[in-house]
Amino acid sequence: MDIKQIAKDTGKTLTSYLTYQAVRVVMHQLRELDPPCGYWFNAFATSHDLQNGEAFIAALLEERSDLAIRVMTVRQHLADEIAEYLPEMLTTGMQQANMEHRRTHLERITQISSTDLVGESESSQDLESKGDQSS
Repeated sequence: MDIKQIAKDTGKTLTSYLTYQAVRVVMHQLRELDPPCGYWFNAFATSHDLQNGEAFIAALLEERSDLAIRVMTVRQHLADEIAEYLPEMLTTGMQQANMEHRRTHLERITQISSTDLVGESESSQDLESKGDQSS
């Protein structure tokens, strides 16, 4: 397991996600303040892959550098705002999610179905009635 590579990949994924969130913020702003620009930006965002945030920014820089710079500014602001909370939230959230999955799994594998209970109940009654007959 290459922890450095995992961290690098996680950072890239987080950067792309923050780019996506920044695009949403900018699009919302543009819809209110400059609807024609908002319409253009929506069409651009729809026709370009937001899965790779860096490729999206590069393509936007070629078309509308003002919007690309705005998205990068919002993205940086979002990163700055969540940086202090992220490590604890990630660790705590992961622990809670794992605990919930384990609890659900344990409940599922230890749960006795109602048909099993009915079958066991009938077997117990059969054994009791056979015991009563033999005495």
